[in-house]
Amino acid sequence: MSVAIVEGPAILIGYAYRLDLEAEASLFPETADIIAQVRIKPSATDILATLTTADGTLIRQSDCLLSLTIPAQYTANLEPGSVVLDMVRVDVSPALPLGFLLEIPVMLPITRGLS
Repeated sequence: MSVAIVEGPAILIGYAYRLDLEAEASLFPETADIIAQVRIKPSATDILATLTTADGTLIRQSDCLLSLTIPAQYTANLEPGSVVLDMVRVDVSPALPLGFLLEIPVMLPITRGLS
């Protein structure tokens, strides 16, 4: 198992969040149906948001590139700190975890309440 830490943007509470994920391997084939659950920590039972290719919060750009969006209505309910998520392909049996975990910082923005 290898671990790589990559810096990225923080989630700003109350704003939509977008992140492009680029893999070295072909993790996102055209037929992939992918689900991600956002939680406060891996052991948490509460799901803060569910992202899917079906609802457009996960969008396959190529075999190696996926765009992730967390809509503002989900980020509005987050607390400062961080959230975690991983992704699972559910178009295959058994379901296939994609083998990575994201921990994303969550920050309260200074400029807020504009929507």
